[in-house]
Amino acid sequence: MSNIHPTAIVDPAAHVDSTVTVGPYAVIGPHVRIAARTSIGPHCVIEGHTSIGEDNRIFQFASLGGVPQDKKYAGEPTRLEIGHRNTIREFCTFNLGTVQDRGVTSIGDDNWIMAYVHIAHDCVVGNQTILANNATLAGHVQLGDWVIVGGLTGVHQFSRIGAHAMAGFASHISQDVPPFMMVDGNPLAVRGLNVEGLRRRGFSAERITAIKQAYRVLYRQGLTLEASIAAMSALIEEHPHAAADISQLRDFVAASQRGIAR
Repeated sequence: MSNIHPTAIVDPAAHVDSTVTVGPYAVIGPHVRIAARTSIGPHCVIEGHTSIGEDNRIFQFASLGGVPQDKKYAGEPTRLEIGHRNTIREFCTFNLGTVQDRGVTSIGDDNWIMAYVHIAHDCVVGNQTILANNATLAGHVQLGDWVIVGGLTGVHQFSRIGAHAMAGFASHISQDVPPFMMVDGNPLAVRGLNVEGLRRRGFSAERITAIKQAYRVLYRQGLTLEASIAAMSALIEEHPHAAADISQLRDFVAASQRGIAR
């Protein structure tokens, strides 16, 4: 195909749509599937059981679908799944999953992933996230939709970051970050709500006010975690227009295994 550079090595068993562009010296393995209009930059290596959706832009020197950096990995046919319309910049490394977890590392749609980002085995990245340069996700990390992770930030294995949360530059995240929060530092601290982010995403003033009340219940009233969860349940009845938002925050906190960032 004319849109695959002659120096690229594409295994004949790979499923590459005819509209995909592959740059010079890229290497694509036999178990790779790449959907329409995705572009693969020069010197990229895409291997393993990796599927890539439509309209992605993958820049030079990215390494996708490499074996997990996990000593327990024994060659099992685990997977990497990447959705649609993602931008993946230079030198990113995304690994396959492991059989000790769900067996798949997954990245959703419309994510903006900057240079040198590492996404380890079994991570789940939602949609519309931003991962700045050198952000590092250890194994089994989960990011909700619209999460922003600042540059040089490290996220400890099994940690979760809830939807619409934002982590500042060079943060050390070793506990769960609830939805809507802004955090930064080492040790990590919650600095407030990501109000500007919510406004940009079309949250009404009434919804933001209700989320602020839930935030105060969780962080400003000196309640135990159990009491905070009960109080947020009461808020759901008081603010039906924001019931889904408060429920999301309450349920995230209630399900935390690592404890939440304070």
